[in-house]
Amino acid sequence: MRIAIRFADRVGIAQEILAVLAQRALSVTAVEVEPPHIYIEAPALDQADVVKLRSQLLAVPDVRSVEPVDMLPGARRRLYLTALLASQADPVFAVDAQGRIIVANGAAVTASGMPEADLLDTTMPALIGDPSLLDALVDGGFHLPVREIEIHGEPYMLETLPLHEAGGRVAGAVFTLHAPSRMGERLSALQNYNAGGFEAILGQSPEIEQLKQRAARMALVDAPLLITGETGTGKELLAHACHAASSRSAEPFFALNCAALPESLAESELFGYSPGAFTGALRGGKPGLLEMADGGTVFLDEIGEMSPYLQAKLLRFLNDGSFRRVGGDREAKVDVRIISATHRPLEAMVDAGHFRQDLLFRLNVLNLHMPALRDRPGDILPLADTFLARACAQAARPAMRLSPTAKAALLANRWVGNVRQLQNTIFRAVTMAERLVIDASDLELADTTTPTEQTADGDITTLEAAVAGFEKSLLQRLYRDYPSSRRLAKRLAASHSAIAVRLRRYGIG
Repeated sequence: MRIAIRFADRVGIAQEILAVLAQRALSVTAVEVEPPHIYIEAPALDQADVVKLRSQLLAVPDVRSVEPVDMLPGARRRLYLTALLASQADPVFAVDAQGRIIVANGAAVTASGMPEADLLDTTMPALIGDPSLLDALVDGGFHLPVREIEIHGEPYMLETLPLHEAGGRVAGAVFTLHAPSRMGERLSALQNYNAGGFEAILGQSPEIEQLKQRAARMALVDAPLLITGETGTGKELLAHACHAASSRSAEPFFALNCAALPESLAESELFGYSPGAFTGALRGGKPGLLEMADGGTVFLDEIGEMSPYLQAKLLRFLNDGSFRRVGGDREAKVDVRIISATHRPLEAMVDAGHFRQDLLFRLNVLNLHMPALRDRPGDILPLADTFLARACAQAARPAMRLSPTAKAALLANRWVGNVRQLQNTIFRAVTMAERLVIDASDLELADTTTPTEQTADGDITTLEAAVAGFEKSLLQRLYRDYPSSRRLAKRLAASHSAIAVRLRRYGIG
Protein backbone atom coordinates (compact mmCIF):
# COMPACT_ATOMS: atom_id res chain seq x y z
CA MET A 1 0.00 0.00 0.00
CA ARG A 2 1.04 3.60 -0.62
CA ILE A 3 0.37 6.50 1.72
CA ALA A 4 0.75 10.27 1.54
CA ILE A 5 1.79 12.04 4.73
CA ARG A 6 1.12 15.78 4.79
CA PHE A 7 3.28 17.81 7.16
CA ALA A 8 4.48 21.28 8.06
CA ASP A 9 8.10 21.44 6.96
CA ARG A 10 10.77 21.53 9.65
CA VAL A 11 14.23 20.07 10.21
CA GLY A 12 14.23 16.34 11.07
CA ILE A 13 10.58 15.58 10.45
CA ALA A 14 11.34 13.09 7.66
CA GLN A 15 13.64 11.07 9.96
CA GLU A 16 10.97 11.02 12.69
CA ILE A 17 8.34 9.73 10.27
CA LEU A 18 10.65 6.99 8.97
CA ALA A 19 11.52 6.06 12.55
CA VAL A 20 7.84 5.32 13.23
CA LEU A 21 7.82 2.97 10.24
CA ALA A 22 11.01 1.31 11.44
CA GLN A 23 9.46 0.68 14.86
CA ARG A 24 6.68 -1.26 13.15
CA ALA A 25 9.27 -3.24 11.13
CA LEU A 26 7.61 -2.26 7.85
CA SER A 27 9.56 -2.93 4.68
CA VAL A 28 9.64 0.36 2.75
CA THR A 29 10.34 -0.02 -0.98
CA ALA A 30 10.04 3.63 -2.06
CA VAL A 31 10.09 7.05 -0.43
CA GLU A 32 9.44 10.33 -2.26
CA VAL A 33 9.67 13.68 -0.51
CA GLU A 34 7.80 16.56 -2.16
CA PRO A 35 7.03 19.10 0.59
CA PRO A 36 4.51 19.37 2.08
CA HIS A 37 4.14 15.60 1.47
CA ILE A 38 6.14 12.45 2.04
CA TYR A 39 5.00 9.52 -0.09
CA ILE A 40 5.79 6.02 1.14
CA GLU A 41 5.32 2.63 -0.51
CA ALA A 42 5.19 -0.39 1.86
CA PRO A 43 3.89 -3.58 0.18
CA ALA A 44 3.11 -5.31 3.48
CA LEU A 45 0.94 -2.46 4.72
CA ASP A 46 -2.81 -3.26 4.64
CA GLN A 47 -5.91 -1.25 5.46
CA ALA A 48 -5.99 -2.31 9.10
CA ASP A 49 -2.33 -1.38 9.55
CA VAL A 50 -3.01 2.07 8.05
CA VAL A 51 -5.53 2.84 10.80
CA LYS A 52 -2.99 2.03 13.50
CA LEU A 53 -0.13 3.70 11.66
CA ARG A 54 -2.14 6.88 11.14
CA SER A 55 -2.57 7.42 14.89
CA GLN A 56 1.17 6.94 15.49
CA LEU A 57 2.17 9.27 12.66
CA LEU A 58 -0.30 11.96 13.72
CA ALA A 59 1.42 11.91 17.11
CA VAL A 60 4.58 13.18 15.42
CA PRO A 61 4.69 16.97 15.78
CA ASP A 62 3.68 18.89 12.58
CA VAL A 63 2.19 15.85 10.82
CA ARG A 64 -1.18 17.03 9.48
CA SER A 65 -2.74 13.98 7.74
CA VAL A 66 -2.11 10.42 6.59
CA GLU A 67 -4.08 9.17 3.55
CA PRO A 68 -3.76 6.19 1.19
CA VAL A 69 -2.91 6.96 -2.46
CA ASP A 70 -3.06 4.77 -5.55
CA MET A 71 0.35 5.74 -6.98
CA LEU A 72 3.51 7.61 -6.01
CA PRO A 73 4.01 10.89 -7.96
CA GLY A 74 7.33 9.77 -9.38
CA ALA A 75 5.87 6.48 -10.59
CA ARG A 76 2.92 8.34 -12.10
CA ARG A 77 5.24 10.71 -13.97
CA ARG A 78 7.32 7.79 -15.27
CA LEU A 79 4.18 5.99 -16.41
CA TYR A 80 2.86 9.00 -18.33
CA LEU A 81 6.30 9.84 -19.69
CA THR A 82 6.66 6.30 -21.02
CA ALA A 83 3.20 6.50 -22.59
CA LEU A 84 4.02 9.92 -24.06
CA LEU A 85 7.25 8.68 -25.63
CA ALA A 86 5.58 5.52 -26.91
CA SER A 87 2.92 7.62 -28.63
CA GLN A 88 5.53 9.53 -30.63
CA ALA A 89 5.93 8.11 -34.12
CA ASP A 90 9.24 9.96 -34.55
CA PRO A 91 12.39 8.56 -32.91
CA VAL A 92 13.21 10.51 -29.73
CA PHE A 93 16.49 10.23 -27.78
CA ALA A 94 17.59 11.93 -24.55
CA VAL A 95 21.37 12.14 -24.08
CA ASP A 96 23.55 13.39 -21.24
CA ALA A 97 26.33 15.94 -21.47
CA GLN A 98 28.73 13.25 -22.77
CA GLY A 99 26.34 12.22 -25.57
CA ARG A 100 25.35 8.91 -23.91
CA ILE A 101 21.80 7.81 -24.69
CA ILE A 102 19.78 7.81 -21.46
CA VAL A 103 16.21 7.47 -22.74
CA ALA A 104 14.85 6.29 -26.10
CA ASN A 105 11.29 5.71 -27.21
CA GLY A 106 10.05 2.70 -29.15
CA ALA A 107 10.46 4.40 -32.53
CA ALA A 108 14.08 5.20 -31.66
CA VAL A 109 14.78 1.59 -30.71
CA THR A 110 13.27 0.44 -34.00
CA ALA A 111 15.27 2.97 -36.01
CA SER A 112 18.52 1.98 -34.28
CA GLY A 113 18.04 -1.68 -35.20
CA MET A 114 19.44 -2.88 -31.84
CA PRO A 115 17.98 -4.06 -28.53
CA GLU A 116 17.03 -1.32 -26.09
CA ALA A 117 19.65 -2.44 -23.57
CA ASP A 118 22.39 -2.16 -26.18
CA LEU A 119 21.05 1.19 -27.40
CA LEU A 120 21.20 2.66 -23.89
CA ASP A 121 24.81 1.51 -23.70
CA THR A 122 25.95 3.56 -26.68
CA THR A 123 26.40 7.23 -27.60
CA MET A 124 24.56 9.32 -30.15
CA PRO A 125 27.74 10.12 -32.16
CA ALA A 126 28.48 6.39 -32.42
CA LEU A 127 24.90 5.60 -33.47
CA ILE A 128 24.89 8.04 -36.39
CA GLY A 129 28.56 7.50 -37.23
CA ASP A 130 29.58 11.13 -36.72
CA PRO A 131 32.35 11.56 -34.11
CA SER A 132 32.23 15.33 -34.53
CA LEU A 133 28.64 15.54 -33.32
CA LEU A 134 29.54 15.88 -29.62
CA ASP A 135 31.98 18.73 -30.30
CA ALA A 136 29.34 20.48 -32.40
CA LEU A 137 26.82 20.03 -29.58
CA VAL A 138 29.16 21.46 -26.96
CA ASP A 139 30.12 24.39 -29.18
CA GLY A 140 26.46 25.13 -29.92
CA GLY A 141 25.25 24.85 -26.34
CA PHE A 142 23.58 21.54 -27.22
CA HIS A 143 21.44 23.30 -29.80
CA LEU A 144 22.15 22.64 -33.47
CA PRO A 145 20.54 23.89 -36.67
CA VAL A 146 18.34 21.29 -38.31
CA ARG A 147 20.60 18.91 -40.22
CA GLU A 148 20.31 15.60 -41.98
CA ILE A 149 21.82 12.41 -40.56
CA GLU A 150 21.68 8.74 -41.49
CA ILE A 151 21.07 5.67 -39.35
CA HIS A 152 21.67 2.38 -41.15
CA GLY A 153 21.39 4.18 -44.48
CA GLU A 154 18.02 5.79 -43.68
CA PRO A 155 17.95 9.62 -43.81
CA TYR A 156 16.48 11.69 -40.98
CA MET A 157 16.29 15.40 -40.23
CA LEU A 158 17.82 15.93 -36.76
CA GLU A 159 16.25 18.45 -34.37
CA THR A 160 17.90 19.18 -30.99
CA LEU A 161 16.60 20.72 -27.78
CA PRO A 162 19.03 21.43 -24.91
CA LEU A 163 18.21 20.27 -21.37
CA HIS A 164 19.14 22.56 -18.49
CA GLU A 165 19.42 21.92 -14.77
CA ALA A 166 17.74 24.25 -12.29
CA GLY A 167 20.91 26.31 -12.06
CA GLY A 168 21.09 26.75 -15.83
CA ARG A 169 23.91 24.26 -16.52
CA VAL A 170 23.41 22.17 -19.66
CA ALA A 171 22.71 18.57 -18.68
CA GLY A 172 22.23 17.12 -22.16
CA ALA A 173 19.78 17.31 -25.02
CA VAL A 174 16.73 15.73 -26.59
CA PHE A 175 17.14 14.56 -30.19
CA THR A 176 14.08 14.17 -32.40
CA LEU A 177 14.51 12.50 -35.80
CA HIS A 178 12.07 13.29 -38.60
CA ALA A 179 11.88 10.83 -41.48
CA PRO A 180 11.16 12.46 -44.87
CA SER A 181 7.89 10.55 -45.18
CA ARG A 182 6.74 11.83 -41.77
CA MET A 183 7.70 15.38 -42.74
CA GLY A 184 5.75 14.89 -45.94
CA GLU A 185 2.62 13.82 -44.06
CA ARG A 186 2.68 16.98 -41.96
CA LEU A 187 3.47 19.37 -44.80
CA SER A 188 0.81 17.79 -46.99
CA ALA A 189 -1.76 18.06 -44.21
CA LEU A 190 -0.98 21.78 -43.84
CA GLN A 191 -0.98 22.53 -47.56
CA ASN A 192 -4.00 20.43 -48.52
CA TYR A 193 -6.19 20.69 -45.41
CA ASN A 194 -9.10 22.15 -47.43
CA ALA A 195 -8.55 20.26 -50.68
CA GLY A 196 -11.72 18.43 -51.61
CA GLY A 197 -12.61 15.53 -53.83
CA PHE A 198 -14.77 15.51 -56.92
CA GLU A 199 -17.33 17.68 -55.14
CA ALA A 200 -14.82 20.55 -55.36
CA ILE A 201 -15.09 20.49 -59.17
CA LEU A 202 -18.08 22.75 -59.70
CA GLY A 203 -20.55 22.19 -62.51
CA GLN A 204 -23.46 19.97 -63.48
CA SER A 205 -23.08 20.05 -67.25
CA PRO A 206 -22.97 16.71 -69.11
CA GLU A 207 -19.31 17.35 -69.94
CA ILE A 208 -18.33 17.71 -66.27
CA GLU A 209 -20.49 14.83 -65.09
CA GLN A 210 -18.92 12.57 -67.70
CA LEU A 211 -15.45 13.76 -66.70
CA LYS A 212 -16.11 13.00 -63.01
CA GLN A 213 -17.36 9.52 -63.78
CA ARG A 214 -14.32 8.76 -65.94
CA ALA A 215 -11.94 10.27 -63.37
CA ALA A 216 -13.49 8.28 -60.52
CA ARG A 217 -12.70 5.05 -62.34
CA MET A 218 -9.16 6.13 -63.16
CA ALA A 219 -8.49 7.27 -59.60
CA LEU A 220 -8.71 3.65 -58.46
CA VAL A 221 -6.03 2.53 -60.93
CA ASP A 222 -2.55 2.97 -59.48
CA ALA A 223 -0.85 4.16 -62.68
CA PRO A 224 0.50 7.47 -64.05
CA LEU A 225 -2.22 9.90 -65.10
CA LEU A 226 -1.94 12.76 -67.61
CA ILE A 227 -4.45 15.62 -67.42
CA THR A 228 -4.75 17.94 -70.40
CA GLY A 229 -6.72 21.13 -70.79
CA GLU A 230 -6.42 24.87 -71.23
CA THR A 231 -5.04 27.06 -68.49
CA GLY A 232 -7.53 27.96 -65.79
CA THR A 233 -9.78 24.93 -66.26
CA GLY A 234 -8.96 23.38 -62.87
CA LYS A 235 -6.47 20.61 -63.68
CA GLU A 236 -4.95 20.71 -60.18
CA LEU A 237 -8.41 20.40 -58.62
CA LEU A 238 -8.93 17.28 -60.71
CA ALA A 239 -5.55 15.90 -59.61
CA HIS A 240 -6.48 16.50 -55.95
CA ALA A 241 -9.81 14.75 -56.49
CA CYS A 242 -8.17 11.72 -58.13
CA HIS A 243 -5.72 11.46 -55.21
CA ALA A 244 -8.54 11.76 -52.67
CA ALA A 245 -10.47 8.96 -54.39
CA SER A 246 -7.46 6.65 -54.69
CA SER A 247 -6.03 4.06 -52.34
CA ARG A 248 -3.32 6.65 -51.51
CA SER A 249 -5.77 9.20 -50.10
CA ALA A 250 -4.35 8.95 -46.57
CA GLU A 251 -0.81 9.60 -47.85
CA PRO A 252 0.84 12.93 -48.82
CA PHE A 253 0.00 14.93 -51.94
CA PHE A 254 2.50 17.46 -53.29
CA ALA A 255 2.38 19.67 -56.37
CA LEU A 256 5.28 21.12 -58.38
CA ASN A 257 4.80 23.68 -61.14
CA CYS A 258 7.50 22.83 -63.66
CA ALA A 259 7.11 26.21 -65.37
CA ALA A 260 7.57 28.27 -62.22
CA LEU A 261 11.14 27.21 -61.35
CA PRO A 262 14.42 27.10 -63.25
CA GLU A 263 15.85 23.66 -63.99
CA SER A 264 18.27 23.55 -61.02
CA LEU A 265 15.65 24.52 -58.45
CA ALA A 266 13.00 22.27 -59.94
CA GLU A 267 15.44 19.34 -59.75
CA SER A 268 16.31 19.97 -56.10
CA GLU A 269 12.64 20.46 -55.19
CA LEU A 270 11.63 17.21 -56.82
CA PHE A 271 14.61 14.96 -56.05
CA GLY A 272 16.20 16.74 -53.04
CA TYR A 273 19.90 17.37 -52.58
CA SER A 274 22.79 15.98 -50.56
CA PRO A 275 24.99 17.95 -48.11
CA GLY A 276 27.14 20.51 -49.88
CA ALA A 277 25.44 19.94 -53.25
CA PHE A 278 25.56 23.64 -54.14
CA THR A 279 26.15 27.07 -52.63
CA GLY A 280 23.32 28.12 -50.35
CA ALA A 281 22.12 24.58 -49.72
CA LEU A 282 21.29 23.44 -46.19
CA ARG A 283 24.35 21.99 -44.52
CA GLY A 284 22.74 18.63 -43.91
CA GLY A 285 20.94 18.25 -47.22
CA LYS A 286 17.23 18.26 -47.90
CA PRO A 287 14.72 15.60 -49.01
CA GLY A 288 12.74 16.29 -52.16
CA LEU A 289 9.04 15.97 -52.85
CA LEU A 290 9.42 12.38 -54.01
CA GLU A 291 10.90 11.28 -50.67
CA MET A 292 8.37 13.25 -48.62
CA ALA A 293 5.49 11.90 -50.69
CA ASP A 294 6.54 8.25 -50.30
CA GLY A 295 3.35 6.21 -50.52
CA GLY A 296 1.38 9.18 -51.88
CA THR A 297 1.08 11.29 -55.01
CA VAL A 298 3.16 13.98 -56.72
CA PHE A 299 1.41 16.31 -59.17
CA LEU A 300 3.65 17.77 -61.89
CA ASP A 301 1.87 20.77 -63.36
CA GLU A 302 2.91 22.11 -66.77
CA ILE A 303 4.96 19.02 -67.48
CA GLY A 304 5.50 20.33 -71.02
CA GLU A 305 7.84 23.00 -69.62
CA MET A 306 10.22 20.44 -68.08
CA SER A 307 13.79 20.58 -69.39
CA PRO A 308 15.24 17.65 -71.40
CA TYR A 309 17.61 16.81 -68.52
CA LEU A 310 14.78 16.58 -65.98
CA GLN A 311 12.69 14.62 -68.49
CA ALA A 312 15.41 11.98 -68.60
CA LYS A 313 15.72 11.87 -64.82
CA LEU A 314 11.95 11.62 -64.38
CA LEU A 315 11.81 8.83 -66.97
CA ARG A 316 14.30 6.79 -64.96
CA PHE A 317 12.22 7.26 -61.83
CA LEU A 318 9.06 6.16 -63.64
CA ASN A 319 10.86 3.03 -64.84
CA ASP A 320 11.82 1.61 -61.43
CA GLY A 321 10.96 4.16 -58.73
CA SER A 322 14.61 4.96 -57.97
CA PHE A 323 16.55 8.22 -58.21
CA ARG A 324 19.54 10.09 -56.80
CA ARG A 325 19.52 13.38 -55.02
CA VAL A 326 21.32 16.35 -56.52
CA GLY A 327 25.00 15.91 -55.67
CA GLY A 328 24.39 12.49 -54.12
CA ASP A 329 25.60 9.01 -54.95
CA ARG A 330 23.09 6.97 -52.93
CA GLU A 331 20.16 5.36 -54.72
CA ALA A 332 16.78 6.07 -53.12
CA LYS A 333 13.62 4.20 -53.96
CA VAL A 334 10.10 5.36 -53.16
CA ASP A 335 6.54 4.41 -54.04
CA VAL A 336 4.91 7.50 -55.56
CA ARG A 337 2.14 7.91 -58.12
CA ILE A 338 2.82 10.62 -60.70
CA ILE A 339 -0.06 12.76 -61.95
CA SER A 340 0.98 15.29 -64.59
CA ALA A 341 -0.83 18.08 -66.39
CA THR A 342 -0.23 20.35 -69.34
CA HIS A 343 -2.01 22.82 -71.59
CA ARG A 344 0.47 22.24 -74.39
CA PRO A 345 0.11 19.65 -77.19
CA LEU A 346 2.70 17.09 -76.10
CA GLU A 347 2.35 15.03 -79.30
CA ALA A 348 3.30 18.08 -81.37
CA MET A 349 6.20 18.78 -78.98
CA VAL A 350 7.39 15.20 -79.51
CA ASP A 351 7.29 15.71 -83.28
CA ALA A 352 9.26 18.94 -82.86
CA GLY A 353 11.84 17.24 -80.66
CA HIS A 354 11.00 19.26 -77.53
CA PHE A 355 9.55 16.39 -75.47
CA ARG A 356 10.67 12.80 -75.08
CA GLN A 357 8.36 10.30 -76.70
CA ASP A 358 9.29 7.53 -74.25
CA LEU A 359 8.44 9.85 -71.33
CA LEU A 360 5.09 10.69 -72.90
CA PHE A 361 4.34 6.97 -73.17
CA ARG A 362 5.07 6.54 -69.44
CA LEU A 363 3.06 9.60 -68.38
CA ASN A 364 0.08 8.96 -70.64
CA VAL A 365 -0.94 5.55 -69.29
CA LEU A 366 -4.24 7.09 -68.18
CA ASN A 367 -5.51 10.42 -69.46
CA LEU A 368 -8.24 12.93 -68.71
CA HIS A 369 -9.17 16.12 -70.53
CA MET A 370 -10.58 19.14 -68.71
CA PRO A 371 -13.09 20.83 -71.04
CA ALA A 372 -12.81 24.56 -71.60
CA LEU A 373 -15.51 26.70 -70.00
CA ARG A 374 -16.88 27.73 -73.41
CA ASP A 375 -17.39 24.02 -74.19
CA ARG A 376 -19.69 23.59 -71.19
CA PRO A 377 -21.83 26.75 -71.36
CA GLY A 378 -24.44 25.31 -69.04
CA ASP A 379 -21.99 25.76 -66.15
CA ILE A 380 -21.23 29.46 -66.74
CA LEU A 381 -24.14 30.99 -64.83
CA PRO A 382 -24.14 28.45 -61.93
CA LEU A 383 -20.40 29.02 -61.54
CA ALA A 384 -20.90 32.77 -61.67
CA ASP A 385 -23.54 32.59 -58.92
CA THR A 386 -21.22 30.48 -56.75
CA PHE A 387 -18.29 32.84 -57.25
CA LEU A 388 -20.60 35.81 -56.62
CA ALA A 389 -21.61 34.45 -53.20
CA ARG A 390 -17.99 33.73 -52.31
CA ALA A 391 -16.82 37.16 -53.42
CA CYS A 392 -19.52 38.92 -51.42
CA ALA A 393 -18.52 37.01 -48.30
CA GLN A 394 -14.82 37.66 -48.89
CA ALA A 395 -15.33 41.37 -49.55
CA ALA A 396 -17.81 41.68 -46.65
CA ARG A 397 -20.50 43.07 -48.95
CA PRO A 398 -24.27 42.41 -48.89
CA ALA A 399 -25.63 39.72 -51.17
CA MET A 400 -25.51 40.84 -54.81
CA ARG A 401 -27.05 39.49 -58.00
CA LEU A 402 -26.42 39.57 -61.73
CA SER A 403 -28.68 41.54 -64.05
CA PRO A 404 -30.09 39.90 -67.20
CA THR A 405 -27.65 41.86 -69.36
CA ALA A 406 -24.76 40.73 -67.14
CA LYS A 407 -25.84 37.12 -67.50
CA ALA A 408 -26.11 37.53 -71.25
CA ALA A 409 -22.64 39.07 -71.36
CA LEU A 410 -21.22 36.19 -69.35
CA LEU A 411 -22.77 33.67 -71.72
CA ALA A 412 -21.50 35.53 -74.79
CA ASN A 413 -17.90 35.80 -73.58
CA ARG A 414 -15.31 33.37 -74.95
CA TRP A 415 -13.57 32.86 -71.58
CA VAL A 416 -10.04 32.37 -72.82
CA GLY A 417 -8.91 32.10 -69.20
CA ASN A 418 -11.72 29.66 -68.38
CA VAL A 419 -12.95 29.19 -64.80
CA ARG A 420 -10.11 31.19 -63.30
CA GLN A 421 -10.95 34.17 -65.52
CA LEU A 422 -14.64 33.91 -64.63
CA GLN A 423 -13.84 33.86 -60.92
CA ASN A 424 -11.55 36.88 -61.19
CA THR A 425 -14.12 38.76 -63.27
CA ILE A 426 -16.85 38.21 -60.69
CA PHE A 427 -14.57 39.17 -57.81
CA ARG A 428 -13.52 42.38 -59.55
CA ALA A 429 -17.14 43.28 -60.26
CA VAL A 430 -18.17 42.69 -56.64
CA THR A 431 -15.28 44.81 -55.43
CA MET A 432 -15.89 47.74 -57.77
CA ALA A 433 -19.68 47.77 -58.26
CA GLU A 434 -21.54 50.48 -56.36
CA ARG A 435 -24.95 48.83 -56.60
CA LEU A 436 -26.23 45.47 -55.42
CA VAL A 437 -27.14 44.50 -58.98
CA ILE A 438 -24.13 43.81 -61.19
CA ASP A 439 -24.66 44.97 -64.76
CA ALA A 440 -22.75 44.03 -67.90
CA SER A 441 -20.63 47.18 -67.68
CA ASP A 442 -19.46 46.18 -64.18
CA LEU A 443 -17.98 42.95 -65.54
CA GLU A 444 -15.46 44.80 -67.76
CA LEU A 445 -15.39 42.03 -70.36
CA ALA A 446 -13.15 43.26 -73.14
CA ASP A 447 -13.96 40.52 -75.66
CA THR A 448 -17.75 40.52 -75.27
CA THR A 449 -19.92 42.12 -77.96
CA THR A 450 -22.27 44.54 -76.23
CA PRO A 451 -25.12 46.62 -77.58
CA THR A 452 -23.03 49.79 -77.31
CA GLU A 453 -20.53 48.27 -79.71
CA GLN A 454 -23.24 47.51 -82.28
CA THR A 455 -25.37 50.62 -82.02
CA ALA A 456 -24.47 54.25 -81.95
CA ASP A 457 -25.46 56.15 -78.84
CA GLY A 458 -27.95 58.25 -80.79
CA ASP A 459 -29.82 55.13 -81.95
CA ILE A 460 -30.61 54.03 -78.38
CA THR A 461 -34.00 55.28 -77.28
CA THR A 462 -34.69 53.42 -74.02
CA LEU A 463 -32.99 50.92 -71.75
CA GLU A 464 -35.59 48.30 -72.70
CA ALA A 465 -34.83 48.79 -76.39
CA ALA A 466 -31.09 48.45 -75.76
CA VAL A 467 -31.58 45.24 -73.74
CA ALA A 468 -33.91 43.87 -76.41
CA GLY A 469 -31.37 44.63 -79.10
CA PHE A 470 -28.62 42.83 -77.23
CA GLU A 471 -30.93 39.89 -76.47
CA LYS A 472 -31.92 39.57 -80.13
CA SER A 473 -28.29 39.73 -81.26
CA LEU A 474 -27.28 37.06 -78.74
CA LEU A 475 -30.11 34.71 -79.71
CA GLN A 476 -29.40 35.13 -83.43
CA ARG A 477 -25.73 34.32 -82.91
CA LEU A 478 -26.33 31.26 -80.71
CA TYR A 479 -29.25 29.90 -82.75
CA ARG A 480 -26.85 29.00 -85.54
CA ASP A 481 -25.11 26.50 -83.24
CA TYR A 482 -28.22 25.46 -81.27
CA PRO A 483 -31.01 25.47 -83.88
CA SER A 484 -33.95 24.55 -81.66
CA SER A 485 -35.65 26.22 -78.74
CA ARG A 486 -34.92 23.28 -76.43
CA ARG A 487 -31.21 23.10 -77.26
CA LEU A 488 -30.87 26.86 -77.01
CA ALA A 489 -32.69 26.89 -73.67
CA LYS A 490 -30.27 24.27 -72.34
CA ARG A 491 -27.33 26.31 -73.66
CA LEU A 492 -28.54 29.43 -71.84
CA ALA A 493 -29.70 27.57 -68.71
CA ALA A 494 -33.19 29.00 -69.21
CA SER A 495 -36.66 27.52 -69.49
CA HIS A 496 -37.80 26.20 -72.86
CA SER A 497 -40.96 28.28 -72.86
CA ALA A 498 -39.09 31.54 -72.15
CA ILE A 499 -36.69 30.95 -75.02
CA ALA A 500 -39.52 29.95 -77.38
CA VAL A 501 -41.36 33.20 -76.59
CA ARG A 502 -38.25 35.27 -77.34
CA LEU A 503 -37.52 33.44 -80.56
CA ARG A 504 -41.05 34.16 -81.78
CA ARG A 505 -40.80 37.78 -80.62
CA TYR A 506 -37.65 38.41 -82.62
CA GLY A 507 -38.65 36.25 -85.59
CA ILE A 508 -35.71 33.92 -85.17
CA GLY A 509 -35.97 30.39 -86.63
